[in-house]
Amino acid sequence: MLDAAADLMVHLGVRRTQLAEIARRAGVSRPTVYRRWPDVRAVIGALLTREILATLEAAVPTGRDREAFVERTVEIAVRLRDHPVIGALLRSDDSDLLLEYVVERLGASQRGLLEALRTGIEQGQAHGSIREGEPLELAAMVLLTAQSTVQSHRMVASLLPEAAWRRELARALNGYLAP
Repeated sequence: MLDAAADLMVHLGVRRTQLAEIARRAGVSRPTVYRRWPDVRAVIGALLTREILATLEAAVPTGRDREAFVERTVEIAVRLRDHPVIGALLRSDDSDLLLEYVVERLGASQRGLLEALRTGIEQGQAHGSIREGEPLELAAMVLLTAQSTVQSHRMVASLLPEAAWRRELARALNGYLAP
């Protein structure tokens, strides 16, 4: 069902992703979908959580120092920025949904990202390559920085080609985290 929702979001847009169409594409009845989720927003939330956490898991840490942490964080940001489902949400004309999942709500996917960031920061602090500070607070600022670059990428794409985007995000994160 989530695969059907992803296909609809990518090909028809978020606003045209409807529960009845999700059921039809998934080959199940609408009551089957309703037994799992109360509405299409809940389906989209579950889909976003699945995709974001899968993206996080796919970016395997290469070390325990700041350099490896920043490299992984930038890689996750790139993968999320280029993810078709995330892109569909960011291009959505459904401003309420966009605000809920990107600005207002700290959901399961953000909590998963925060936990991974906190762990990486603690490892970097133990290594001596990340400055002192409350790891969860540092993780929250890293999340905000990376998330804002992902959300605003299209706006500055003509000013920041791919290599520059990666380089400048890494520079911002390194500068923030350096001892």
